[in-house]
Amino acid sequence: MTTALEALERLREGNRRFVLDMGNRQTPTDRDRRSELLKGQKPFAIILGCSDSRVPAEIVFDQGLGDLFVIRIAGNIVAPSQIGSVEFAAEQFGTPLVVVLGHSQCGAVAATLQEAIRPVGLQSKHLHSIVERILPAVEPLLATDLRHHPEELAKQAVRANVRIAASHLRHGSEILERLIQQNKLAVVGAEYSLESGIVDFFDGVPPS
Repeated sequence: MTTALEALERLREGNRRFVLDMGNRQTPTDRDRRSELLKGQKPFAIILGCSDSRVPAEIVFDQGLGDLFVIRIAGNIVAPSQIGSVEFAAEQFGTPLVVVLGHSQCGAVAATLQEAIRPVGLQSKHLHSIVERILPAVEPLLATDLRHHPEELAKQAVRANVRIAASHLRHGSEILERLIQQNKLAVVGAEYSLESGIVDFFDGVPPS
């Protein structure tokens, strides 16, 4: 049975291959693999990531069909449907690791900062719902000197948003809390760099 640490190392190794352009060149729609997966799936990690087209989890972690259970939403926010999806995979498949994956230059985080600093009023209530979920992460930063340093503010806001989302998963679900207490699940936060391709796991990483 795969542990959270083993799953994390598989992701790290895959990301190293991606960064070095040494990825697995097997066709992702390999017929034998598709046939094998008809019997069921056993993803080794759950990725809650941003919908940004530049951050496809299977590619940046160099994984194939059936390896990852991926949930994507703008700003990698945590709402009830995302929690339910994580609960489903963790319970149904025994997946031991959840990664909240943010990324540099996140548009949803940038839009939230813009709305917080100079409110213009978002016309779409649906877009507003995303901003509302990111606001708790960025508002404390705006009360510091970072407000006068836009580039650093944006960087710190991305990570703050990841931390809040990861914390929400750890403490916003009785099912996930129980699995964590039983050492059957770990929830970590990470950031993908658009510039380098490197994924930095920086929040909640279990001790080796």
